[in-house]
Amino acid sequence: MIHTRSLVRRTAAVVAAGAAALVLAACGGDGDGDASASAGHGGHNATASASASASASQGRHNAADVAFAKGMIPHHRQAIEMADLAPGRAQSAEVRKLAADIKKAQDPEIRTLSGWLASWGEEVPAEGTMDHSAHGMGGMMTAEEMTGLENASGKAFDTAFMELMIKHHEGAVEMAETERSDGAHGPAKKMAGEIITSQSAEIEQMNELLGED
Repeated sequence: MIHTRSLVRRTAAVVAAGAAALVLAACGGDGDGDASASAGHGGHNATASASASASASQGRHNAADVAFAKGMIPHHRQAIEMADLAPGRAQSAEVRKLAADIKKAQDPEIRTLSGWLASWGEEVPAEGTMDHSAHGMGGMMTAEEMTGLENASGKAFDTAFMELMIKHHEGAVEMAETERSDGAHGPAKKMAGEIITSQSAEIEQMNELLGED
């Protein structure tokens, strides 16, 4: 009986000591646990923040993005209108190919720009409508310039087309540079970079062709 009581006391002491150790570990571990949790949460938050930032750069937009899309749609439409004149009027095979390349590149961009505006709840510029205050801005052709191009043919058309398209492209490059510096929508900034690269190359090509005349 005495032996049993002694065993019980020892067992109780062990249990008490174990409980005390657990309490101490818990108390002592609070700081470590918090630090660890904090580090864990911090790591998670950092990852989440990076992910959110990446998502934001793709999804968010600002007024510069809207202006870019609304300005570039009619700008591209006019370039395509000019390019559509080339097959029946251009003398130079290079000019006909250049016009085809312009249309091939800018048609899909118009669809993409229109999709962005629709997703942002913004009005897409209507087909066939031009903001006449934009003529002379961003390299846009005046009605008189477009009529003159329509009435030209052969070498005269080639020269007029390239001279007007150089001015038109320079306006697009300027608009794209503004988007790259001021825009927030990742895909729009990417498109702006592609416009700068492709249209700058076409400007160089047209200047070379004009220099050969």
